[in-house]
Amino acid sequence: MQKIIGVMGAGEVNEEEKQEAFELGKLLAENNWVLLTGGRDSGVMDAASQGARSAGGMTIGVIPDSDLRRLSEAVELPIVTGMGGARNAINVLSSHVVIACRGQSLGTISEIAFALKAAKPVILLNCIPECVALFKKIAGERVLLAESPEEAVQLTKELLPF
Repeated sequence: MQKIIGVMGAGEVNEEEKQEAFELGKLLAENNWVLLTGGRDSGVMDAASQGARSAGGMTIGVIPDSDLRRLSEAVELPIVTGMGGARNAINVLSSHVVIACRGQSLGTISEIAFALKAAKPVILLNCIPECVALFKKIAGERVLLAESPEEAVQLTKELLPF
């Protein structure tokens, strides 16, 4: 079975955040893992997908609606849900490990919460202090912290169930 790593993050990010997500996607692909994102052509979703594709990786995009016009060109397998934000549960439940980038959007925060509720491993990559404090208070040691894409990948290796 393929290992699916969910990368969650905001649709609107700065260039540094895009580069971080691109590097993360690239590293995940180099480890022969499948990347799953929200599938959009913006922010963390697009940058991580672009990074994974640059390294020949497989990309899945779980989109919230039925409009493929905003699909990232780097998504190979779009999953059309028409479910809006409820698609976040699909993102999380389909992932073996969830990596949340920055944690500065409500969608990302909901995905972190879904993942913890579903007992999925969660890595917070350079998440804002408020996000870290909230989830550390709620879930303690079940939430792991990474300061770089490389560290997130190393933690992923340690967390994978197979």
